[in-house]
Amino acid sequence: MDYKVAVTADAEADLDQYIQYLLTEKKSEQAAVNLLDDFEATIQRLRAAASSLKLCENPRLKELGYRRINFLSHRYFILYRIVDDIVFVDNIFHELQDYENKMI
Repeated sequence: MDYKVAVTADAEADLDQYIQYLLTEKKSEQAAVNLLDDFEATIQRLRAAASSLKLCENPRLKELGYRRINFLSHRYFILYRIVDDIVFVDNIFHELQDYENKMI
C-alpha cells in the first residue's frame, strides 16, 4: 500500500535546523545536499513501508502510535504515526538526541 506522507511544520523546522547547522557551522553545502537527498529517500521508503515498521518501544510513544524510520546514510531518524492512509512525519531527530523526553 502506498501512503500519503504529510511532513508537519515541526518536522520541517527540525530538518531546517540540521541543514542550517551543516551550512553555517560546518560550512558544507555538499553535506546539506546529501542530508536532503537522504531525507527524500527516507520519505519514499515511508510511502511504501510505513506500516511494516514496528511501534516505538517507549510505552507512551507506543500508546500514541509512533514508529521510527532511520535515514539510510545519516545518523538521523523520523518519528511518525499513521492515520488511515496518511503518514504524519512529526519530528526528525539525530540519534544522539534525547527524543523520548522531548516527545512525552
